[in-house]
Amino acid sequence: MSNVNADRRVEADWWPDPIPPNVRFGEGFYCETAQIFRKLRSTQPDAVSLGDYVSCYAGCSFAVGENGRCSVGDFSLMNGALLMAEELIEIGSHCLISWNVGIADSDFHPIDPAQRRLDARALAPYYKERPPRPPIRTAPVCIADNVWIGMNAVILKGVTIGENSVVAAGSVVSKSVAANTVVAGNPAILVKQL
Repeated sequence: MSNVNADRRVEADWWPDPIPPNVRFGEGFYCETAQIFRKLRSTQPDAVSLGDYVSCYAGCSFAVGENGRCSVGDFSLMNGALLMAEELIEIGSHCLISWNVGIADSDFHPIDPAQRRLDARALAPYYKERPPRPPIRTAPVCIADNVWIGMNAVILKGVTIGENSVVAAGSVVSKSVAANTVVAGNPAILVKQL
């Protein structure tokens, strides 16, 4: 059972659009509103793959680029998380992702100042001579099973978070986190072994 109808519309949803066809979800999927997929631009057949009994509340947003993909394992809950995937974000099973958590697999803009200037022109909707965007660096993000990420944390590109770990509220995770640990701070550092 799920609160999503056969036509991929969420019951009693205020958002008029259905869940996009390249979002795959399992049994018992709970979606508060299909609006969470409004930034889904991926052309991949399984752009977003959600396991059984995944819960996605209204504050979530899947901002997935043209070639990006996201997957979320069984029994994971996301309450206000922003997933920004140009390549790949993988979240395991039994994960808790809290309010205002940002997870990004890319810098989204070049670091080099000249390339950033070019990127600004490429992204200006009404600029008549829009150049192509310069390449951006991506690196997959992998969050293992049974991870809890606290409110306002940021997970950056290339990070792996080991199973059973906790990322404290407000942390900025720029390096991988070992399994069975608690990290906190900016940048996040080990504060406790579990």
